[in-house]
Amino acid sequence: MTFAEEFRSRNFSIYGQWSGVICIILCLAFGIANIITLHALHLILAIICLVSAFIIVFVEVPFLLRICPTSPKFDEFIRRFTTNWMRAAIYTVMSVLQWLSLISGPCSLLVPAIVLLIPAICYALAGLKSQDFVGSKALGGQGLAQMIV
Repeated sequence: MTFAEEFRSRNFSIYGQWSGVICIILCLAFGIANIITLHALHLILAIICLVSAFIIVFVEVPFLLRICPTSPKFDEFIRRFTTNWMRAAIYTVMSVLQWLSLISGPCSLLVPAIVLLIPAICYALAGLKSQDFVGSKALGGQGLAQMIV
């Protein structure tokens, strides 16, 4: 399946996975940008945003679990998120954590809060439509794993 065919498949898990990749970039950018804040809550949430990006990398790019040295506990934690519903749940939790930045006033952490909702909605729609989780071959799905082994 080519990249274009994946998007034409109308499988919301593909949309969720690719929007998750965008979330990685934005969580890294806004997490780093908010590290130098004066508000303690914003600093804590910026660190959580960076940790979220790290978790999303391993959730959305399963190939990295094979090549990066990680602990068995971390691998077990990441492997919990293999279904659409579990991925929708983790993105929702990460989004809610970033929405907490509004408690001490608006800041740019609102962008990751909004963007993290997009994959949560995509994965929830895939779950509601009873679509099987289909990982993109470009992000370490079955095709890439077979090419390397």
